[in-house]
Amino acid sequence: MKIVLLTVGKSTNNHLIKLQEEYQNRLKFYIPFEMLVIPELKNTKNLSIGEQQEKEADLILKQLDNSDEVVLLDEKGKQYSSVGFSEFISKKMLASHKRMIFVVGGPYGFAERVYQRANGKISMSAMTFSHQMIRLIFVEQLYRAMTILKGEPYHHE
Repeated sequence: MKIVLLTVGKSTNNHLIKLQEEYQNRLKFYIPFEMLVIPELKNTKNLSIGEQQEKEADLILKQLDNSDEVVLLDEKGKQYSSVGFSEFISKKMLASHKRMIFVVGGPYGFAERVYQRANGKISMSAMTFSHQMIRLIFVEQLYRAMTILKGEPYHHE
């Protein structure tokens, strides 16, 4: 199974990008991983929030195959401990999906049709983080999940 992190808008913080790339490089030893970035919408001043969500939905849904397992990173999603997240990933790996895609939406969240396409939602925290920070947190937690599954000492109980 390949894991994909699909995001709307690129990161601009070089410190976060560098850390994120470090964890992406570490992940190569455990699982195929890819990050796909959808460019931010241009000229949004004349668009309502709903119109922005719909335009982003077009771009997100275009990246998805029918066979993909899609999980939205959403504040209303289920929260996991690191061990719980590793168990979640393990079960999904056993389900033999070709790709599992985690999606970080734009600044206003997802359009309803993206929620309808999703197979699940995960919240990374009860706290609110910037979209740029969520990418780093997700990649680090995915790496942590892989080390937990392999019984490696990165994670301590």
